Amino acid sequence: MRWPAELQPATFVHRDNRFRAVVTMSGAPAALHVPNSGRLGELLLPGAAVWLRPAALDVARKTAGDLVLVDSGGILVAVDARLPNQLVADALAEGRLAPLAGYTSHRREVASGHSRLDFLLEGPHGRCWLEVKSVTLVEQGVARFPDAPTARGVRHLEELAARRAAGDQAVVVFVVQRGDAVAFGPHLSADPAFRKTLRRVHALGVEVLAWCCGVSRAGSSITDQIEVRL
Repeated sequence: MRWPAELQPATFVHRDNRFRAVVTMSGAPAALHVPNSGRLGELLLPGAAVWLRPAALDVARKTAGDLVLVDSGGILVAVDARLPNQLVADALAEGRLAPLAGYTSHRREVASGHSRLDFLLEGPHGRCWLEVKSVTLVEQGVARFPDAPTARGVRHLEELAARRAAGDQAVVVFVVQRGDAVAFGPHLSADPAFRKTLRRVHALGVEVLAWCCGVSRAGSSITDQIEVRL
């Protein structure tokens, strides 16, 4: 997908809180919305080159726009955690996710138990519940999730396991929003509970898949499926 507006360059200064950061644009400070609750500590470093999607002029808001890209040692990383769901929706519609081929109906944000899972796929062979997670951290070629404890992520895994026990297929997809990972693995030091739960639900039949993205200043799209190391 292409970015909906031309991205503007800026320089990262500091993060006020989870959802707000300060940058400089043309030498002047500006506040940005950070659409990602992760720590992003390896990305949001003082002096880092970033790009933002400017806020529409007719929309009242307290920030100049949304943080979209960060340059991490020459690698462009998309940091908008809302983006992977749309990337997966586009790839499903275009038939580019081979392990998920054969489903003719794709519904989004479907209630399941006490949660909402990102997709419900349906087709001649039954139903498949799908949860999507955004990944930005890569260490020595291995994408890691999460970068902070996520009770919500654990709850989603438990819900997938319940759907699998009920007879449906269940899949968690990790979308790595950068192009330099060769494998994916859960981040043990950041959240041991998530890793333990992921390994357990996988043993119960929940499939774990991961893809990288091709990211540029023009847009982003899912590209290569990568190895999963649990």
